[in-house]
Formats: sequence, structure tokens, C-alpha cells
Amino acid sequence: MAPLRGRSQELGRLLDALRAAGNGRASLAVVSGEPGIGKSALLAAAVEQAERQGFLVASAAAHQNDNISPLASLAPALRAGAEPLIGTEQFLDLAALNTQPLWLAERLADLIGRRLDGSRTLIVLDDAQWSDPLTAFVLRVAIARLSAARLLWLLASRPGGMTDQLIEAVSDQVPVHTIPLEPLTAGAIQDLAADRLNRTVDPALAVQLAGVQGIPFLAEQLIAGLYLSDAKDSGPLPAGLVEGVRRRTSGLSESSRDLVRTAAVFGSEFRLEDVAVLMAMPVARLAAPLEETIQAGLLTDAGSVLRFRHELLRAAALADVPPSAQRALHGAIAGQLMSAGRGAAAAAPHVLAVAQSGDTSAVETLREAARDLLATMATTAAELIREAFDLTRVDDPLRAEVGVEVVSILLAARQYDRAKAFAEDLLSGAALYHGPITPQLHATLRLHLAPYQWAGGRLDVQELTVAGADAQLAERLAAYRALAGDALGRAADPLAQALLQVAAAEQARGEGRYADARDLYAKARQAEPGLGSLPDTLVEVGELYCRAEADELPAAVDRVRGLMTAGESWWAPQLAVLRARLEYAAGNLQEAESAANSGLRWMDQLHQRRLAPAADQVLALVALARGHLTPARKLAGGDPTIAALLAIADGDAKATSRLATAPYDFPERVAILLQADALDDLNELARLSPSAASRGARAVIAAGNDVADLVEAVEVVRTVNRPLLLALAEERLGRAALEAGDRQTGVSALERALDSLTALGATAPAGRIQAVLQAAGVRRRRWAAVPPRAQEGWEALTPMERRVALLVAEGHTNRSAADELVVSASTVGTHLRAVFGKLGVKSRVQLTRLVLERFAPPPNA
Repeated sequence: MAPLRGRSQELGRLLDALRAAGNGRASLAVVSGEPGIGKSALLAAAVEQAERQGFLVASAAAHQNDNISPLASLAPALRAGAEPLIGTEQFLDLAALNTQPLWLAERLADLIGRRLDGSRTLIVLDDAQWSDPLTAFVLRVAIARLSAARLLWLLASRPGGMTDQLIEAVSDQVPVHTIPLEPLTAGAIQDLAADRLNRTVDPALAVQLAGVQGIPFLAEQLIAGLYLSDAKDSGPLPAGLVEGVRRRTSGLSESSRDLVRTAAVFGSEFRLEDVAVLMAMPVARLAAPLEETIQAGLLTDAGSVLRFRHELLRAAALADVPPSAQRALHGAIAGQLMSAGRGAAAAAPHVLAVAQSGDTSAVETLREAARDLLATMATTAAELIREAFDLTRVDDPLRAEVGVEVVSILLAARQYDRAKAFAEDLLSGAALYHGPITPQLHATLRLHLAPYQWAGGRLDVQELTVAGADAQLAERLAAYRALAGDALGRAADPLAQALLQVAAAEQARGEGRYADARDLYAKARQAEPGLGSLPDTLVEVGELYCRAEADELPAAVDRVRGLMTAGESWWAPQLAVLRARLEYAAGNLQEAESAANSGLRWMDQLHQRRLAPAADQVLALVALARGHLTPARKLAGGDPTIAALLAIADGDAKATSRLATAPYDFPERVAILLQADALDDLNELARLSPSAASRGARAVIAAGNDVADLVEAVEVVRTVNRPLLLALAEERLGRAALEAGDRQTGVSALERALDSLTALGATAPAGRIQAVLQAAGVRRRRWAAVPPRAQEGWEALTPMERRVALLVAEGHTNRSAADELVVSASTVGTHLRAVFGKLGVKSRVQLTRLVLERFAPPPNA
């Protein structure tokens, strides 16, 4: 390999990033610069160094036509080499996920992570500006997921575009190295020329090299005879390169010249058989001309396809093709690709090159291409359908029809804001469309938008009111108004009936009638899909939530786990939050935490943060169960129920009464109401949704300290597979039995609760129960692994010390605090001295300030 000239500083930065990756600090490096500046050469030097150091290297380059094939840009890197990152069988399995980009990206990240397994790795993507949309999305997900790997991601790109978006998306997950390339110095250009010539550069050549303006690619072409330094540039394409390519091709045979010109119109990558058809020549007769062009340094043979050695060479060759000939060739290429069965998507770039306003044939080809790509390449489909729309005339009725399709495809590509803005412009009667705005058009656009507005909590009753729409559309709009809060009505249209059933289910769920809501959701999901259908995954999310509340928790957990890989991946945050809630209810704290964190990560990747408070709520509950109060407090936000639970954990017994106000949708609300002794609320809940969980919790409270009644109540709770709720009930039974002198029943109940909570990792309630057992004189050879109390800070305080601290912060004297706690003033003083020591404060004023900083509002507020 020839030496890399003039880039020692840039290569040094890449080698530093490689060393950091080898030491376990993953990062992203992006080399940027204009065409011909030497990006590929710098990448090649980095690859050579990585291989010398024993790195596993996976490398690929994107191409201009990648945007019609999912993962076309990144896949070659994953599959390259004798030991590829992704095996053949695994790669074929990924094809089933092409329509689910998030699941595919997650699966790829898992596979790559397992393959690396501690290996030092470099993954390279050259010409990243041409990456297909799925590759761009996968990179965002995989770089964040593999932030702990010994891995450097190295991309080269022209400035702006995909890499800027990627940097913004991952910069808070991994270090990012941006390496812009500037033109080389005159000395570096001469050194490069000397390397290529294997001799010293003579003065005449040095003068010529000064004309390449520091661009290494042009220097190489000058040496190869494909660049004339005395040509005057008049545009973005160096005129010297055009003249050099023209001079080189003038020495070729006529067939070779035709091959180069035709190939230049095809693009940077093409098939020989396609060019042969256009040139009306057998493929065999093109073998010699092809060899000529390869020897001339213009083309390279990549096996299944041919490519220009550089995009600038193709541009230079294309500049020698008259515009009229280009148009004719583009039209012929489009027809050839369609007739050869390559599909409208492959023909679309050539159709766009020749199409003019009002060309209905071009419009139909682009619409077909958009539909073909929609399932796997929605972003590309969205751009193509917009191009089709722009080709229609502003007064053509077809424009409205294509406009509706634009909105539909933008929504499928999850570009809601663009879809909404486009629909409003279309309906405004502005320059976008001069045709009639019929009630049908208006209602159709509203029904396309409505499902996504419902999913995002953005339904607007006024927007959903369209006078004059036909009966079917009017009924569907009325059903959406019911979903937005209007009164429920009736409908004859089956899809409108399904929408009304979901509206009724939402109402029943909000009232705590979970069994009714479950049945309504299930019935709604049986309707055939059509214009205005709600996303089935989201309707099932509602159904599963209600199934869990109606004593079907294990089945609901199993189903949501399956949906996490088989459901619609665009709704991954909703699925993750539901799973987190259900796993928490089932006592699976680790799984609940993992699901909530996955949901937050996916919200960032999909730019959907609406459910972040719900995920944080579950994470706070898990932290509380583990006794991690500081993280729980950071996650609590303004949630009053979490704040009450934190106050209880801090020793504020009065906060228990605040738990009764927990909203209907609070995770494991039955257990919260049991803690609050909220018998009236549990009675109401049991009346509305007579589940075994609510009946059992109600019976536990109603039993009071009656051991026999408590035993019966606990057995009811035991049937519902909610271990955290059962542990609360067992703790009540155990304490009451010990108080009544029934040691055997009490100890047995408390030990069952302790063992269950310990197995779940709920160390905070486990520690509380262990303390009760130890106070009762129970001896075990080995107690559960309850974490030792911290030595300093708030977590170091005992429950009594916390109560004393809170009372003093509220302004109590030692005497009034003693009266409140029913202890002596000297005991309060002892506890207060311990508080001062553990918190590192020296006065009541400092203690009050610390408590106020920790609690906002104060715990008894």
C-alpha cells in the first residue's frame, strides 16, 4: 500500500480512537470532505493499521442506488470475510424483519454483540452519504446498543446529511470524533505524485500539480493522464477532469466510447447486460470494449455489477453526453428496467430525469415505485410519492388523489408532522392544489391522520367534524370524536362500530371496569381494517392491560413478551411500557427494569417521549423495592404517589394516607390501596371490576387483626400470581398473628413473605420483614442477603432517625418531637446527634436546608 501523504494528524486521531476501542471505549469516527479529497485513502490506512494490531475488520461502501434496497449499504460489511459478523443463516432470518426496522436493528445489535464477545473490532462504511434509510437507522440503534463493546465505527461521508443526523443521535451514548479533510499542501501533493511515479517530481510536473488545488484524486488522475491541469474550471466539476476523460476516451474504440457514455447515464453502478440491451449488442461483443475501459482506468469489475472507479469520473464522462442524448437514454433505461422486471423502484431515478409536469405515465410509475418500497423502505417511498405529486398539475383532479397517497405514505413512514402539514396545505386551497376541496377529500385526509393523532393523544373534535361527507366516512369521523371525548353514538359501518367499541373500552378502563374494557377491546380487534383503522398493536396493548387487571396477568405477560419481537415495531415504546408494568405486577423486577429502560431507549430512537413518565414510574417503583431511594427520587418527577412512597420509606408514617389518591392507571394500584388501608376505594374497585386481587386486598383490610379472617383473605390473594401484593398480605397476617400470640402462624407467614421478596430482589420490604422476625426472636442459620445500611448520607439513617430529622426540619423542638413520637426528649436528642453525624451537618438550620433540598415539597405536604 502506498504511503498516506499529508494526513498524519488525521490518521493519528483515528489511531487514538482505535486504541481507545481496544481498551473498551467504543466510539464513532466520521471522516468528512468533498469528493476526491482522500477520505477512502484515509479509511484504507486506518484499516491497514487495525489489521496489523489484530482488530477484526468489517468494511463496506455505500452506493448511489442503495436507497431502494433495505440494508444494502451496511450488509456487505456484516457479511464480508471468512468469519463474518453475521452468519448466513442468521442473515437470512433477518429478512423476515425487513418491515419492522426497530426489531431488525435490535436483533442485528444483539447478533453483532454476541459475535464480537470482547474482540477488538473496526466496522467501516465508506461513502456513507449514500446509505439506504434502513442502514442509517440501524447504525443509530447499534452504535448506542454496543456502547460497551471494544468497537470503533468509522464512516466517511461528504459533509452534512445522514452522518450529521447520526452524530446528533448517538453523541450522548458514545464519544464522537469528527475529522474534516482539507486540501493537501503542495508538498504533500508532490510526495503523492512521487510515490505513484516512483521518481522525483520534475519542475514541469510540479507546475501542473499546483493546478489540482490540493485534491489528491485529481493529482492521481493527472498522473494517469485523466486530468489536464491547464483547463479552466467553470463549475463544480473540474474542467481538467472532463478534458482528461475526453482525451482518454478518444483513444478508445467506438464501442468502448459508447459503453462509457451509456454507463455514465445508468449511474455509478450498472449491469453489463442492461447496457448491452440499450446498445443493441450481444453481451459477448462487449467483452473487449469493457476490457478497454477497465485498462483505461475508468471502470472496475465488481463481479455482478460494474462501477466507475470514482463518482467524479462518471460525472466527467456524463458531461461529454449531450443533454438531449441523456434524456433519451434515461427514458430508454427506464423502459428497459421495467420490461426486464426490475420494478418501478429501479426505474424511478431515470423516470425522474426525463419527466415533465403533467406526465401521467411518469406519475403512475413513481406511485407504483412508492407502493413497492413502502413496506421495507418507507422513507424512500415517501420521497418518491412526493415527486409524483409534484409532477401533477395544480388543477388536475389526479393531484388530489396523489395528495391523499402522499399523506398515507408519510404516515406509514412515521413522518406525522410532514403529513399533517401537507394535508392542511392541500385542504387550504392554496397554491398546492387548485381543484375542488370536496367533503370526501376532506374526510378522507382526516381519517388518514386520525389513528396517529389518537396514538399520540392529539385528537381534535373540531378537525374531525366535516359537513357533507358520505354516511360511512361521517360515522367513522363521529366515532373518532367519541374517542376524543364526545358522547358515544351508534353506527352501521363495521369499522365505525369498532372505533366506538374502543371508545367505550377507554371509558370503561378509566372507570376501573377492566373486564368490560377487555371484552370491548377484543371485540374491536375483530373488525376488518380500512380507512381510519386504529393500529391493532395499540388496541391490543389496551386489551392486555385490562386482562392483567382482570386476573389474567400471566397470560398477558406471555403475550406482551411475544409482541416485543413480533408486534409492530413502531409501537415499541408502548409495548415496552406495558411490559414493564406487567412484569412489575408479576414481581419480575429485573425484567420490569429492563423493559422500562428499553422503552426509554426506543422513545429516543423513534422521537416519541410521551410515555417517558410512565417508564420512569416503573423504574422508580423498582428502585423503591430495592431500597435505592436516591435513584427513585430522581425518577419520581412530580408523581404524587411515588412521592408518598418515598416519604414512607423515609420514615413518614403520615404519608400512608396519601396513597389512597393513586390514580386508576397506577402500576399495581391494588397493592398501593392495601398499603393505604383504603377500604372504600377497594370496595369501589371490587364493585366495578370484581377481580380476585381487589377482592383479596379488600378482605385483608376488612379482616383487621382477625387472624382467621386474614388467613382466608391471604388465600384469595394467593390465587392471582401477584407476589408483591401477596407479600403485603402475608406481612399483615404475620404481624397480626404475632400480636395475637399465634407465633406459628405469624412466623410462617412472615417467612413466606421474606423468602418471596428476597427471591424477587425486593430487598427493602424484605429487610423490613426480616427486622420483624428478628425482633420476634426468630433465628436462622443464614438470613437473606439484605444489603447492609449505608454508613453516611440519608440512606444511612434508621427509620426512627429519619422521623426525627423530618420533625426537626418542620420546626419541632426535642420536646415536641418526643411528644409526637411518644419517646423521651433525651431519646430524640440521641437520634438527632446520630442524624447530624451521618448527614455531616452541625445545626438544625443546616439539617432543615438539607431536608428541604431533598424533599420538594416536604414529605408531609
